[in-house]
Amino acid sequence: MLQTIARDRDVYDAVIVGSGATGGVAAWRLSEAGLKVCVLEAGPKVEDSDFTEHVMPYDLKYRGNSSRYVGGIPKSPDLMRNRPVQGLVYACRESNYKWFADDVENPYQTPDGKPFHWIRMRVLGGRSLSWGRQSYRMGDLDFRCADRDGYGENWGIRYAELVPHYETVERFVGISGIEEGLDHLPDSVFLPPMGFTCGESLFRERLRARTGRVATIGRTAILTKAHNGRQPCHYCGPCEQGCVTHSYYNSPTTTLKAAMDTGNCDLLVDAVASHVTRDPRTGEAGGVAYIDRLTRQPREVRGKVVVLCASTLESTRLLMHSADHGLDFNSSGMLGHYLMDHVYTGGAGGRLPELDAKPWVGPPARPNGIYIPRFRNIDRAHTNGMIRGYGYQGRSGPGFKLSAPGFGKKFKEAVHDRAEWTTGIGAWCECLPRYENYVTLNRDRPDAWGIPTLDIHFDWSANDLALWNDSRVQAAEMLEATGHKDVRMYGQPSVGGFCIHEVGTARMGADPKKSVLNTWTQTHDVGNVFVTDGAAWASIGCQNPTLTMMAITSRAADHIAREGKRGRWV
Repeated sequence: MLQTIARDRDVYDAVIVGSGATGGVAAWRLSEAGLKVCVLEAGPKVEDSDFTEHVMPYDLKYRGNSSRYVGGIPKSPDLMRNRPVQGLVYACRESNYKWFADDVENPYQTPDGKPFHWIRMRVLGGRSLSWGRQSYRMGDLDFRCADRDGYGENWGIRYAELVPHYETVERFVGISGIEEGLDHLPDSVFLPPMGFTCGESLFRERLRARTGRVATIGRTAILTKAHNGRQPCHYCGPCEQGCVTHSYYNSPTTTLKAAMDTGNCDLLVDAVASHVTRDPRTGEAGGVAYIDRLTRQPREVRGKVVVLCASTLESTRLLMHSADHGLDFNSSGMLGHYLMDHVYTGGAGGRLPELDAKPWVGPPARPNGIYIPRFRNIDRAHTNGMIRGYGYQGRSGPGFKLSAPGFGKKFKEAVHDRAEWTTGIGAWCECLPRYENYVTLNRDRPDAWGIPTLDIHFDWSANDLALWNDSRVQAAEMLEATGHKDVRMYGQPSVGGFCIHEVGTARMGADPKKSVLNTWTQTHDVGNVFVTDGAAWASIGCQNPTLTMMAITSRAADHIAREGKRGRWV
């Protein structure tokens, strides 16, 4: 694993804030280009010994519970007491809860009746340690969405500009999947795909034949064969707890490791970034001020370029707080606005009666499912007044009938004898960028290190909820069309932020009056500051965002290195 190094260097070529998916790519690409970089991470290091994917729940005091409450009953109150928000997410478990932010030390505020679940990890690698790993390209349907339906703003970039950077990331990280030839869901450079279950194969064949729609295997950042010194997945299951074989992408074992191997990258952990500092000689950024997490002592690391990869809302908080220290990034008035997330936790399920369900307790735990790409508003601007669209993720397989009647031996027999083959698909729906979804800096409520926190104002629009409702109806219709029985719709719209796909608040664009960043993710107001994480997004699409964030970061890193060679950064 990585070693933490702090060298006595006057000024780095680049200071990167954040060590997650985008911070890792920035460090890797800039280090390989020959720049001397320093990565700041607010939390501690992780080692392979911290990964617990092979630890059994029965070996843990609370049986590995992932939520603070079930039916209002505390499950692990002593563990989750300081994580009332983080403890709600499935990935925060007894074995890894310390990776997640302490909500008491890291507060934020929301108005009454409008909750927002901000899921954060304070550890080397950030949310790349526990992300869902679904990896999809976006296309001009997304980047030029305003041209199609007249809503919002375009990104200022086109798909063709990102293709080489998608490929660079995919070839290094490893993405498994199937080529489908869809313009609105462009194919990646794929490793061999994971296999379908019998039910998924039936669903895929029937869905295409009866509706013309596609169900593909999930495109995932998990290796299916040895790749770049990493081993293929062995289907042990709980990827959210780490991976000792380094089979899935996380930055410490992949991009950060590559950066450190160059000898050009230094790493500072336990460094809680406060703000971007101002160089009095140039009036531009001079580096990053941070607080030592353990000693609470203020520090600064200086750099010719600052790259913010701290995650959407953290990067925006840094930009906002920097105004208190002489650097204003908000001449457009757009900073903090147009916060987005995906609406999810809605879909449908049913059973496939013709398949013989023979479940058992120890099957290979394939860390993937199926994906149904967007079909709404592909060949038109709107449907029934709705714009944009949604995609689905799901799976099909046998399951025990735990609701079977009986007691003791009869119950055990019924659980097996009445087992069913079921399919479930849930939608990820696009959220429109709206000015009234925004964050502001709360200087009266600092965190544990004295840094102002955020007030978050967020709600779903009528269009967001219309897409969500339509997605449930369409999910049920697809299951019925493919031979499923006892089909039922389920779910309630998710709380904002809980999909953990939050983007926006420092959007990119060609017009400096309407955006915070230019098309290179460089701030309009301060020429040597870049923001390459989700904060840069002008719209959200319906695909999982991480792969596109990484490609955007690769493109920005190439630009930084190229301009540096031309003498831009002095």
